[in-house]
Amino acid sequence: MTTGRSPARATLLSVNVGTPKDVPWHGRTVHTAAWKTPVAGPRMVRRLNVEGDGQGDLAGHGGEMRAVLVYQSQSYAYWRDRLGRDDLTFGIFGENFTVDGLPDDEVCIGDRYRIGDAEFEVSQPRVTCYRVGMRLGEPAMAALLVAHHRPGFYLRVITEGSVQAGDDIVLTRRGPEELSVADTDALLYLPDRDPALLRRALRIPALSPGWQQSFRELAAAAPPAPQPGRQDGRPGTRPSAPPSREEPARTGFRPMRVARITPETATVSSIHLTATDGSPVPVPQGRPGQYLSLRVSTGDGVPAVRSYSLSATPTADTYRISVKHEPHGHVSGYLHATLHPGDLVDIAGPHGTFVLRGGSGPVVLASAGIGVTPVLAMLHRLAADRDPRPVWWIHTAHDRAHHAFADESHALLARLPDTHEHIYYTAGTGPQPDRSPHVTGGRPTARTLAALGIPTDADAYLCGPTAFMDTLGDCLRDQGLSPERIHTEQFGALPAVTPGIGPSAAVRPHQPPGPPGTGPNVTFARSGITTAWSPAYPSLLDLAEACDIPTRWSCRTGVCHTCVTPLVSGDITYVTEPLDLPEPGTTLVCCGRPATEVVLDL
Repeated sequence: MTTGRSPARATLLSVNVGTPKDVPWHGRTVHTAAWKTPVAGPRMVRRLNVEGDGQGDLAGHGGEMRAVLVYQSQSYAYWRDRLGRDDLTFGIFGENFTVDGLPDDEVCIGDRYRIGDAEFEVSQPRVTCYRVGMRLGEPAMAALLVAHHRPGFYLRVITEGSVQAGDDIVLTRRGPEELSVADTDALLYLPDRDPALLRRALRIPALSPGWQQSFRELAAAAPPAPQPGRQDGRPGTRPSAPPSREEPARTGFRPMRVARITPETATVSSIHLTATDGSPVPVPQGRPGQYLSLRVSTGDGVPAVRSYSLSATPTADTYRISVKHEPHGHVSGYLHATLHPGDLVDIAGPHGTFVLRGGSGPVVLASAGIGVTPVLAMLHRLAADRDPRPVWWIHTAHDRAHHAFADESHALLARLPDTHEHIYYTAGTGPQPDRSPHVTGGRPTARTLAALGIPTDADAYLCGPTAFMDTLGDCLRDQGLSPERIHTEQFGALPAVTPGIGPSAAVRPHQPPGPPGTGPNVTFARSGITTAWSPAYPSLLDLAEACDIPTRWSCRTGVCHTCVTPLVSGDITYVTEPLDLPEPGTTLVCCGRPATEVVLDL
């Protein structure tokens, strides 16, 4: 960290541009503009980019806050020596401006510089992205840039104007807080974060909104100051919902006995599980909103693993899950038709970060269909605690006959001091005299939701089909709820995040091509695939892709944590040690391999 800086001389050595093109990579096509080449003469710099330049992936690059990427000639010299390369020509790191000077450990977020006729402001470090490694032919390059504190940085255009190689770079204003690019990068991607630096970063208006959001989430997830002799885990670099730090996730399966099975509707049954010897359920008992993973032998080979939310707060000796019998659901069909009281099942967990937060503000519990289960567990906890917080209970079902837990949820709400119950039945909107006052025909709309009077400081928990959560989330945001207050849980595979890879037709997950592996079994629980590991795959991410399982990644080198995945059971080894280890009970599939039989929530 640098303070009391005096401006040093810097020069623009090269202006580099490139337009998006399709590049073959590992059997796929990447749309990228990482290939930049130097251009001679003056170039106009507009609000979004340099004249003649473009970005292939606007979700991760480009836009006002990332209009111009800067990299230093001193870092070129460093990497030539470190990598043993003599072919690193200007633009190969994807930068628009190659500069002499402006080192990452001296330039600060919010600094402003005049180059030629234009003025710029430093907005954030470079985004970790696999494409810089793809361009250089160095797959680990994204991690190396962070580990060696040489990321480079983005500029926002304050005043449009013409620039060219040879222009002087003049510091016109120092950024507030004087937090360097290197320190900002390390704060997001490296361990041992200083909470005071997080607070400083959040006081810099020039920092891009994406990085501000990441730092807000990290600050919210930060544990209390460590006590002597105690070691605390650290959150992942980009949590979408900071996990609880009260207890580590439990990994590994253990047997439990089916105590009883209770039909809730014609298609939904609740399964009550107890310890095999009648002793209390081993800690952790789980938190409302979490799920269990069940491993059952259905008689046709490899045991199947599926995950089901807890539908009530665990007692001292039981869990309750509730399962909908899907028309073509192999495991749900087995649980409904074949499982009986007294049978044993293997369970792992509870797991999950979709959990009820503490606080004193209003709570919205919204669900559709079988998505009611995790929010019902939250309602159980609120009712057991006689929680004084205002609660909005919103549920959508086909009709009364398909409305699981209608009476149970109504009774729980009656135990709370301030509740608002709103039920929507989608099967017709005609008059039905038996309907209660809190029941409405049709689906919730922006108009009906606005009429519910949900406060803007409410924490909302949504679970149901993707379209339901997207629509409801959009409506709540439009009503003033901030995105970080809207929490969602999705059953089934999460949407893929594959930057630069064009969309393709959805393919049902399947066994990987080629001869079967000989290593330990790898189970992708959300996708229902179990396959033997083969060392032909560099990582678990590569195996998942071979099975056409939707995956989420960006750097592919263990830096960005986009690929972080709950580890239900088993042990992982890392081909490349991550710069910052993920939370206990999770793993980075982009650089991990199975050391034992593993089950991943993927």
